[in-house]
Amino acid sequence: MSKFRRLYDYLSEEGVVRADGANVFQPDILSASDYESIHDRSYLEGLAQNALAPQIWRRIGLPWSEGLIERTLTAPNGTLMAARLALKYGMACHLAGGTHHAHRDFGSGFCILNDLAYTAQTLLDSGEVSRVLIFDLDVHQGDGTAAILAREPRAFTCSLHCEKNFPFRKSASDLDIGLENGMEDEAYLELVSATLNELLSRLKPDLVLYDAGIDIWSEDALGFLDISWQGMVKRDEIVFRTLVENGVPVASVIGGGYDANHRRLAHRHAIAIEVAESFSHAL
Repeated sequence: MSKFRRLYDYLSEEGVVRADGANVFQPDILSASDYESIHDRSYLEGLAQNALAPQIWRRIGLPWSEGLIERTLTAPNGTLMAARLALKYGMACHLAGGTHHAHRDFGSGFCILNDLAYTAQTLLDSGEVSRVLIFDLDVHQGDGTAAILAREPRAFTCSLHCEKNFPFRKSASDLDIGLENGMEDEAYLELVSATLNELLSRLKPDLVLYDAGIDIWSEDALGFLDISWQGMVKRDEIVFRTLVENGVPVASVIGGGYDANHRRLAHRHAIAIEVAESFSHAL
């Protein structure tokens, strides 16, 4: 959990977070019932009251605590806030989020509530957007997002992920692209660019929610791809440049990343935010 504070501190040191705080926005905590648009009421009540069965928590992979629940009820609202800021300014980055393994009635893989599905559904239901593309480049498939939004035709879910990796029982996204173990930079970057450009041309979304997963890195503990550090930078440059040039608002979340070196982990998560900041002058 220390990566979140380390990420903010690093971006502050680098000047991406402005000293006067002018480009920083903080979401409010919501109640569990606020997430009933995408999650079952009984699941939400069990979370808030610590009444879920032990096997459910084992599937999530985290122990219940008041601090965890407070964060859980806040983070999806942060992704929603980032999306609304992106609609206003053209681009915004959430320093958390990417909890794409959370399903409607259970959590999984360190994910408890699904911020991407919540944000897409909320904006669609309010009429703030008519079409959302969720572009998920975490190394693990966004199974929870795909399952929750399966019957929402206005949200298009796309997942580029390592095929032989968690989750081993995958949901059907609108577009799934399974990658072979050990894929390297050139092939990966070509696929990211071609896929994004084709989807933008075909879908013409009002907003892109970008899951900038950093577990594609060759040294990630749970990744299984062979993408270099520079490859991660180039990937984010491709995504943000393409969206800026096409005039499509984008809100990013930090996605997965697993590393015993928490400072290095925070620096990896910072890549997407630093790249986004470098393109902000073009908005």
